[in-house]
Amino acid sequence: MELKEKITLDMLTKESVSVLRQQFLNYNGVDMQVGENIRNAYSNNEDDRASLKSILSDEYYNAVMAVWQC
Repeated sequence: MELKEKITLDMLTKESVSVLRQQFLNYNGVDMQVGENIRNAYSNNEDDRASLKSILSDEYYNAVMAVWQC
């Protein structure tokens, strides 16, 4: 069994982004969601950019920064 986190960047605009985080457990080749969806919204400001940097991998963070032109 392997626990994986799926991250979805939703509603990404120049002003904000919604980050959806989901946990999946792979059991016998089938992904099953564990727990509830976790969704947080972030605005294009200094504090929220720092929060995003701490929770997202570089790949996702850089994608948001490209749209936010930071």
